[in-house]
Amino acid sequence: MSNATVVYTKKDHIAHITLNRPEVNNAINQQLAQELEDVCRQINQDDDIYVAIITGGGDSAFCGGSEPEQVSTRFSVAAAIASIDQPVIAAINGDALGQGLELALSCDIRLASLQARFGFPQVALGLIPTDGGTQRLPRLVGKSKALELILTAETISAEEALEIGLVNKLVSKENLASEAEALAKTLAGMAPIALKYIKEAVNKGLDLTLEQGLHLEADLYFILHTTADRTEGIKAFLQKRSPRFKGQ
Repeated sequence: MSNATVVYTKKDHIAHITLNRPEVNNAINQQLAQELEDVCRQINQDDDIYVAIITGGGDSAFCGGSEPEQVSTRFSVAAAIASIDQPVIAAINGDALGQGLELALSCDIRLASLQARFGFPQVALGLIPTDGGTQRLPRLVGKSKALELILTAETISAEEALEIGLVNKLVSKENLASEAEALAKTLAGMAPIALKYIKEAVNKGLDLTLEQGLHLEADLYFILHTTADRTEGIKAFLQKRSPRFKGQ
């Protein structure tokens, strides 16, 4: 499916989402926000999707944030990505700034090109991040570093982003797409229901006490015992073959 601002395709249980406004560094406007929300809803309704990859079109930016003339208008995109039940990989092929960084933060695993830069410039405009940046960044890199980045509007390199844990891995620009695809194929070979439950346990557990989180983990573990995928996994292990999971 191709829209004016978002390109969506799927193959081999992998959803591919491309922000398609390279002429403006894939800046977010109302149309892109709406189309991205529609794509995310479609992914959640498709049992054939086990994992998703999101990247930016063109060579210079993953997402440069909101359009300058619309910076005072709030279009949420991070919530749509965060709502995807399946694991989401961000292939950050260039700058992720402002709301573009907030979008990247809403993904589960972040691979970045060596040329990528990261930052929250909002305070220099008299604003604050409003698409989850003040909440997701400190959970990822810690309170002190998150405050430093947001308060100073500093733009950091891909190397520093890796050092502070903002991204998982750095990849050359020419290899980024293939690395993201290889990771997605690895995940797509796992039991899809288990993937969803792992994501649910980790994300929800961050807002629970340790005891509550352990109960959630145990509940999800026992639910998995009722699935056909769990039976297939055991059979495949005993028969020394690769499992054939069906998401059931």
